[in-house]
Amino acid sequence: MEKWVPPRNMTANMLHFDFRDGGSYRMRLIYKNAEDGRGKTSDNADEVEVRLIKLLDAKRIEQAVTFESDDPDFSGVMRMTWTLDPTEKGTLVTIRAEDVPRGIQPEDHEAGMNSTLENLASFIGNQLK
Repeated sequence: MEKWVPPRNMTANMLHFDFRDGGSYRMRLIYKNAEDGRGKTSDNADEVEVRLIKLLDAKRIEQAVTFESDDPDFSGVMRMTWTLDPTEKGTLVTIRAEDVPRGIQPEDHEAGMNSTLENLASFIGNQLK
């Protein structure tokens, strides 16, 4: 996940990982360059605590993502649902985000999620080689 979750302009460090139904993980996302963005948890990083609400094997991942920030516009709990649907060419992965903190601009959030999906496709493609 450290390789494919962070958007293009970030890196990640997994601080805790217990990926199971009812488990959790904690990740720090770090901006590569200061001009790419300002961190919400610290000057150059975003930190999230993710609780895994429901895992349906190879079908669905439901998560409660807690953003840590002193700024109320960037803190709160977002619900993310990853849906995996088989297709003729592989798997269609869809992410739905609800209750996104109001300080995160929709176009920035969409760009970040699209970057994550592109990273995932590349990561899986490289693993299959």
